[in-house]
Amino acid sequence: MPSKIKPRLSRGVLDMKFMQRTRVKVDKEDDDEQSRALYSNEINAKMLNSNSNFIIEPSYTICAGLIDGRLSFRGMNPELELLMEQELAQKLAKVKPEQPKEVSDQDMAKAYYTNKAPSVANNMSKKFSTKNDLKRKQGNQKQQKPQFKRPRDEDDD
Repeated sequence: MPSKIKPRLSRGVLDMKFMQRTRVKVDKEDDDEQSRALYSNEINAKMLNSNSNFIIEPSYTICAGLIDGRLSFRGMNPELELLMEQELAQKLAKVKPEQPKEVSDQDMAKAYYTNKAPSVANNMSKKFSTKNDLKRKQGNQKQQKPQFKRPRDEDDD
């Protein structure tokens, strides 16, 4: 029975510039054949034809941030949603303990309104004023501008 030997291109032809893609393909096939020959007793046909459905990670740290257990959304399981909210509240309480305040809220509000609030109000009024309002304000400023006064005659004496 004649063996099926696939005809191969010579290295001289594969080294030509326009044959580079074919050369890469041939090299890959050669590597595959060599690897099959090395592991022929360990790899079966099912393993050759199947695709890998697994991702292998070297560390388990990716799993640390995942949520576990059952989930429920939009009121489908209210008891489970209540448990989820309680667990979330416990996690947040553990992560971020409340720090003591150096300045009370009332003192902070008083300082804010005495220092910042007037300037904030002016900025917001500028933002929502119309062009006509701005022209009127500029017109008023022009009228209030001090005019040049002539020196009095009494000073010349």
